[in-house]
Amino acid sequence: MVLHDVPAPAKINLFLHVTGRRPDGYHLLETVFRFVALCDVLNFETRRDGRITRELLGAPDLADIDPGSDLVVRAAQALQRATGTRQGAHIAYTKRIPAGGGLGGGSSDAATTLIALNRLWNTGLDRHQLMALALPLGADVPVFVHGSAAFATGIGEVLNPVQLPERTYVVVQPQQRVPTQAVFSAPDLTRNSAHVKIAVFTDWQKINAPVEGFHENGFFGRNDLEPVVFARYPRVARAAEWLSVQGVSARMSGSGACLFAEFATPGEAARFSEKIGKIKSRAGGEAVIGNVWVCQGLQDHPLRHWTRN
Repeated sequence: MVLHDVPAPAKINLFLHVTGRRPDGYHLLETVFRFVALCDVLNFETRRDGRITRELLGAPDLADIDPGSDLVVRAAQALQRATGTRQGAHIAYTKRIPAGGGLGGGSSDAATTLIALNRLWNTGLDRHQLMALALPLGADVPVFVHGSAAFATGIGEVLNPVQLPERTYVVVQPQQRVPTQAVFSAPDLTRNSAHVKIAVFTDWQKINAPVEGFHENGFFGRNDLEPVVFARYPRVARAAEWLSVQGVSARMSGSGACLFAEFATPGEAARFSEKIGKIKSRAGGEAVIGNVWVCQGLQDHPLRHWTRN
């Protein structure tokens, strides 16, 4: 049995506040996760010998990753252990979400693996059981299994659904990769942001809804990781400054390096993306921005209905 072209969407953090740190070193967060239509694509084929094998496509810089540390392999093995299935799988996947970009690509791939193999192997776990398997793989993995835009607290695993308006995002990848661990271990990281209630965020959205051609309303809250990243990774800081000069508010997603700008309509987002391309083609000197994507914001994960509640 096979499953072809199974999507694993990226996420953005509409804001990210660090509110504390647990004794075990994990940081306490408040954030809103939103999925966007930039996806890795995975293919799954059942193996009768119980082995988990993987084939990584479209990412030559990641080709040397040890399969044993690959989140996709670890997710499949976790499902095997939890259910006792003797089935295995060959997983071939194409990377489109950039590594080190704060878009959750590895976490999303792991979550899609749990959801897809639960379906392919007919192991019958519900959403909460899959989320329990997801958390040891990484703090961001459960939200992808949860399957809806969410206000997250704890280390990112306490999730409450939140309704978000239709928006389109221009996602910009600076010419730099940012290691998450280095950001969270920085001594100058703010770790005492005040708590925010969901109602405060939802009320702000209603009052500050963007309209076409107007970007100065900005974003709710902030990303507490931005000052650390901007101080240590100058290309990310320069990309953010460049976007500001173009007249849009941009925010870093997660621990970076990718930045995003929010638009009221797909057409407006596409026009701004074209503007970036034209200016880049005329600019001399060191490149600051690498890739640019126009992504529709998603309320639900594309596989939301593959898992029963």
